[in-house]
Amino acid sequence: MALQAITLPMLDCGLCGFRTCDEMSAGLEKEPDLIKRCIHLSSDLVAAGAGCGAAATCGTCAGKNTGIFEHEAPTSWVDSLGRDFDFYLEHFPEDPGPREIIIPHNPLITREMDIQVGDVLIGRPLGMSCGCPITHCGIAVDVDKRTGVMTWCVTGPLNPREKGFKDLGYYIAEGYEGLVKETRCELKIGMRYYFQPRMCMLQWRHSGLVNYLNRTAEGWQVRVEGLWIG
Repeated sequence: MALQAITLPMLDCGLCGFRTCDEMSAGLEKEPDLIKRCIHLSSDLVAAGAGCGAAATCGTCAGKNTGIFEHEAPTSWVDSLGRDFDFYLEHFPEDPGPREIIIPHNPLITREMDIQVGDVLIGRPLGMSCGCPITHCGIAVDVDKRTGVMTWCVTGPLNPREKGFKDLGYYIAEGYEGLVKETRCELKIGMRYYFQPRMCMLQWRHSGLVNYLNRTAEGWQVRVEGLWIG
């Protein structure tokens, strides 16, 4: 196996048992079989030394082990389950991850737990709002104590492990805010689209209604509400 040709996805998801992809990379020098722990690398691509198994759709690795999300034009608009989608949703350059507007199933939790901007949080979007099987982790960037609605930047699990966290339990995902740099169709306010969050660990398509558009130097700034997966 040509280990030097394998590029780890640099998602720092922790599912392999290491805190970061860099730590796993160091471990590979002594135990090459550790590569089998990475759920983001398919066995056929690993054997061929081709890099991340999702590279054909997400473009994250781009053949580089830099840890920076540099993307090339996608070769196909298909998610990891073979479903078509219309655009990738990126996070704002100044944010550590994509912005998600959420409300706990019990909105009083926002006050009872005294959620503050900068708090590290975890929770899972349940039911009609998404039904994602992955526990989300994030950093609060806006909190409305009156309604319980908050906005957080979704990140990987490293922050909660290192700094501790407040557990929201189940929550409803109300919307996403981010940038669209790659799209295969014209975006219009009031239209529902299939899209894929660039940093989605499952590389699954989502659906949502675009209700805000603003052209910027980095791309289209969008707000997408009425979310569901599939």
